[in-house]
Amino acid sequence: MPDSDLKVHEDRKVDTSHGDHERFAHYVDKNDMMNATVFGTPIKALCGKVWVPSRDPKKYPVCPECKEIYESLPPGDDGDGDGAAE
Repeated sequence: MPDSDLKVHEDRKVDTSHGDHERFAHYVDKNDMMNATVFGTPIKALCGKVWVPSRDPKKYPVCPECKEIYESLPPGDDGDGDGAAE
């Protein structure tokens, strides 16, 4: 996925089945995040975490698994090649 299609967002409910995922902000598809915000539908992070977002992701550290996956993706179509998330 190009970096312009990703956005960081934090989860709303605690999901104990996947360990510490509830304590991190996760990388998700930007369009999925918008639908989740508007319609309250669950979204899936790069690491596999599924939740309905509601909190400010800037208050949490980035999920190390999402970050590792994101950094392994090829550069996006924006031409700068830095791979930075929004």
